[in-house]
Amino acid sequence: MDKRKVITAYKRGFITVQECAQILGIDTTQMKGLMNDPNLNMDPQLLRNQHSANG
Repeated sequence: MDKRKVITAYKRGFITVQECAQILGIDTTQMKGLMNDPNLNMDPQLLRNQHSANG
């Protein structure tokens, strides 16, 4: 599963931080690092549109 989609689901309140970490296979404390990663904070829909426009 795309990490960006999981993080987006967490940010939108669909899943808890514990569920998010479990899906990603990381510790809850590692979530802080992921939340600060600019590549993972982009909206997956925007990324998909950029890739289809470039290729």
